Amino acid sequence: MIQVNGLIKDYGIRRALDNITFDANQGEIVGFLGPNGAGKTTTMRILTGYMPPSGGEAIVAGYDVVEESLEVRKRVGYLPETVPLYNDMTALDYLKFMASLRQIPNAEDRAWETLELVNLDDRATNYIGNFSKGMRQRVGLAQALLHRPEVIILDEPTIGLDPAQVVEVRNVIREIGKDRTVLFSTHILSEAQQICDRVLIINKGKIVAEDTPENLQSRVLGAERVLLRVRGDADGLDVIVKKVKGTSKVEFKQADAVEFEFAAGQDVRPQVAKAVVQAGYELVEMRPVGMSLEEIFLELTDDKPAGKRA
Repeated sequence: MIQVNGLIKDYGIRRALDNITFDANQGEIVGFLGPNGAGKTTTMRILTGYMPPSGGEAIVAGYDVVEESLEVRKRVGYLPETVPLYNDMTALDYLKFMASLRQIPNAEDRAWETLELVNLDDRATNYIGNFSKGMRQRVGLAQALLHRPEVIILDEPTIGLDPAQVVEVRNVIREIGKDRTVLFSTHILSEAQQICDRVLIINKGKIVAEDTPENLQSRVLGAERVLLRVRGDADGLDVIVKKVKGTSKVEFKQADAVEFEFAAGQDVRPQVAKAVVQAGYELVEMRPVGMSLEEIFLELTDDKPAGKRA
């Protein structure tokens, strides 16, 4: 479990973290999103005891990251953005070495178990220096999981992986997130949308949004968006939909389909369907269209003043 209250980090006169507060619970996967320089890596380094905060409080697995840093480190698995590895060691020897540093009993058995978890057991006796970037990333992930930590903090865990490896790592994250706390940063917004229970969006050192992807969509959009498709010629369909009271932002998306919006709580879909059919169109489909996490992210981190956004 992670509890952050009023966390501040200053680098000289520049404030990298500006009084941020959030939590992450056991059995929860939390995505940490934000543009470069927003404060994601700084936050993770503080939570793992790598650097102290300038102010505020952070509690990880029940221990204060400043006052009880060693206890925190025993209970946290950390994959940094740049994985520090020993190129002249095999994957198995590296994990055995890390297990010995952490005083883990049955080090070799635990190393094999963790290599299997990240699907690298077939390369256990290969030298890390000969590994691809994606394979090195998986060794780093294995190191973070080796001691079965209560809290997993991952900084860009799928960077450099091919599509098949990305799927494997996502599955690992889902599995470990069932009974542990997982906080991970990513630039792949669709990834967060697929596997996160909740997302935090940080911009310029401040948390600008915190919710499930679905709830963020409702909060940002403020309306329901619908795709309407007809069979055959759709010429004039947008005009028909615009005439229905309560519809807005009607536009063609395909030759046979338009999208429109209506205010939350004012469902006009029955009236739209009736108007379309009465106008002689054959209605094929009408379904809600979700706002992607990419769109939400851009909306919330846009530096333009309110009212001037495109």
